[in-house]
Amino acid sequence: MVQLHLKRGDESQFLFTTTVEVPVETLVQQVTAIYNGRLKVDRICSEIPELADHGVTLPPNMQGLTDEQVLDLKLKDEWEDRCVPSGGPVPCRDQVGRRNGHAPNPKMKEVLMKTVGEAKALISKKQAQADVCVTMEMVKEALDLLRGAVMIVYPMGLPPHDPIRMELENQEDLSGTQASLQVVAEDECQLWWAAKELQSGKKLQDYVGKNEKTKIVVKIQKRGQGAPAREPLITEEQQKQMMLHYYRRQEELKKLEETDDDSHLDSDWSDRQALKRQFQGLTNIKWGPR
Repeated sequence: MVQLHLKRGDESQFLFTTTVEVPVETLVQQVTAIYNGRLKVDRICSEIPELADHGVTLPPNMQGLTDEQVLDLKLKDEWEDRCVPSGGPVPCRDQVGRRNGHAPNPKMKEVLMKTVGEAKALISKKQAQADVCVTMEMVKEALDLLRGAVMIVYPMGLPPHDPIRMELENQEDLSGTQASLQVVAEDECQLWWAAKELQSGKKLQDYVGKNEKTKIVVKIQKRGQGAPAREPLITEEQQKQMMLHYYRRQEELKKLEETDDDSHLDSDWSDRQALKRQFQGLTNIKWGPR
C-alpha cells in the first residue's frame, strides 16, 4: 500500500493509505472526505464545551440580548422546556448571551468532555507522528461518539438552530466564518506531489510508479491558488540535529585552541642549550653601555 502524508501548506494533517492503481479523481474524493470530516469533528468539539458550560443555544433572534430587551420585545425560547439535560439543569449564565444558561450537571458535563477527548484523539494530527493512518471509518466513529454523548445528556435532542445539531445533521452554514476558509470542496481540491498536480483521468502510478511500498508527501490545495511551496530538502528535526552537531564541534575547537598553548617554550627548563651556555659562562650576559 502507498502511504500518503497529507499536508495543507506546511502543516501536517494526516496519513492515508491507498494503492498505485487508484484513479486521481477517486483519491481526491477520499482525501477531501477525510479532511473535511476532521474539520467537522473539530468544530463540534469546540462547541461542546460551551454546551457543557452554558446549555443549548438560544434562538437566533434572542442571542446577544439582555433580559430587559427580551422582556421588552416579548420574546420566548420555545425550546427551553423541551431541551432539558439529563439529571436536571444547573444555572450558569452565558455572559455572551448566546446560550440559555441551563447547563448540564457535573456528571453529564464529564460525559461530554470525556467524549470530546476521545473524538479528538481519533482524528488528531498526532496520529501522523505515531504513524497511524486515518480512515473515513475513524472520522465516522468520532462523529458517532459525539452524537451518542449529546443524546445521553440531551435525550430529547437539541434545538434545530443549535450548531452542534446542525453539524451532526450536515445542515451547518459556514458562510462568512473563518471555518469556511478551511473547508476544501471536492470540485475545488487539487493534490500536489513533487511540484506536480495530480491530474484527473490518470492514476497514482502515472506519477509515483508501480511500487506499492512508496511513501510520499502530498499537499492539499484549493483550485486557483497555484502550486504550493516545495518541501524543504531537510526536515526541521534534521536541521536541529545539524545545528546541534555544529555547535558541539565549535565548542570542541574552542577547547583545543585553549589547550594549544606553546608559551612554555620560552621557559628556561625547556631550552636545550641552557646547560651548554652555563658551562661556557654565557648566562646572564647583558648588552649595552656600562
